[in-house]
Amino acid sequence: MRTPKDVEREFAIAAGTVVDWVSRYFQEADRYPVLAQVHPGSLRSALPPTPPEEPEPFEAVWQDFQDRVLPAVTHWNHPAFFAYFAITGSAPGVLGELLSAALNVNGMLWRTCPAATELEQVVLDWLRQMLGLPEQFGVIMDTASVATLCAVAAAREALGLEVRTRGMAGRPDLPRLRLYTSEQAHSSVEKAAVVLGLGQEGVRKIPTDGDYRMRPDALEQAVVEDLRAGWRPVCVVATVGTTSTTSVDPVDEIASVCERYGIWLHVDAAYGGAAAILPEMRWVLRGCERADSFLVNPHKWLFTPIDCTAFYTRRPEVLRAAFSLVPEYLQTPVADAVNFMDYGIQLGRRFRALKLWMVIRMFGVRGLQEALRGHLQLARQFAEWVDASQEFERVAPVPFSTVCFRHRAPGRDLEEANRFNERLLEAVNATGRAYLSHTVLRGRYVLRLSVGNLRTELQHVRRCWNLLQEHARALCTDPT
Repeated sequence: MRTPKDVEREFAIAAGTVVDWVSRYFQEADRYPVLAQVHPGSLRSALPPTPPEEPEPFEAVWQDFQDRVLPAVTHWNHPAFFAYFAITGSAPGVLGELLSAALNVNGMLWRTCPAATELEQVVLDWLRQMLGLPEQFGVIMDTASVATLCAVAAAREALGLEVRTRGMAGRPDLPRLRLYTSEQAHSSVEKAAVVLGLGQEGVRKIPTDGDYRMRPDALEQAVVEDLRAGWRPVCVVATVGTTSTTSVDPVDEIASVCERYGIWLHVDAAYGGAAAILPEMRWVLRGCERADSFLVNPHKWLFTPIDCTAFYTRRPEVLRAAFSLVPEYLQTPVADAVNFMDYGIQLGRRFRALKLWMVIRMFGVRGLQEALRGHLQLARQFAEWVDASQEFERVAPVPFSTVCFRHRAPGRDLEEANRFNERLLEAVNATGRAYLSHTVLRGRYVLRLSVGNLRTELQHVRRCWNLLQEHARALCTDPT
């Protein structure tokens, strides 16, 4: 009978097979349908309902991966993946992930893995310099959603309301707490309010201007109204690269409002912040040096495999006060080292810095800049095609590599035009040759094309544009 030790002895052969496949996949991902062409439950029904009693050979497992699992994969690493925010698990990042998995360390304390802690410090400082931010404390978290939650928790802690020790329930002395963000902000901001006890009613969504940016005048008016009504402002969340349109909130003006009223400012630059590694795009982070906390996702537009969020704060002592909890079994005599478990929700911490370190070293700043410039150019090319078209229209600015557009659907009212664009999106995605997502902007159903994969070329963008035109023409002639 094969034992677990026997299985591990086969690692070199199995790993060689997997690595060879991954190498080919990077070069041939375009041959797969971008969007999984399966129905709900298809994979589950194809696999045994009970686990195997005896060890199975790698060959059997590998065959099932190719025959059953792979057809149910939506390929985020595909050059024609244009939905949401297109991402790349690059070769250097995958190598870093492999090494991290093999080492299998838990970097909760400096002592539990000095390399995990100190490499994280180094790579976050490198990234900070690349973005042009001032010196400040950094920590890697898993996702922007968690980082935003931690920022709001720190903002609440900064108020000195003793929420950490006394909680929020049954306290008549505690005022109602308010969080402010744009009506275009990511839903994770509202979810943070739910988790932290502010509730959805504790979130005030600020109107945006014609370019979908938060209006600082409306923010200040809301703060003044809330103060008069007895609310206690906790935090303002500004966004650099909103999820729907990638608009950039006027952070500098928002920071002035926050400073006037003593409110914590958090900046969510999960997508757009990476663009600041380009000197010509440094403007997107104007005012972010004044923020109390800031985040950017290397796993979105810096070719690092998901998940990896870089979180920075000028007030690490407040963040630590919100989260540090050290039981006896985690006490350590090393007094002058950073223990990252003290600065967020997670106790167990993966060695995420390793993959980001390898990406930055193996691509270099110039290589990363070249790739981002290429994505910006591809998006602008697509926007030019839309702008020159009689059938399509662009509905938002294109500050980064995401284009929001829709078919004009002439002769149809708003509801019919929305349905037309929805059907168009479904038709293009069903081809498996491109994958786009959508949003709704001021009542209009809008398509989104986001360029962000390292291997996306002009041919992939042009093919998507041709598919859109082809299927739009077919829908125009379809009476249903």
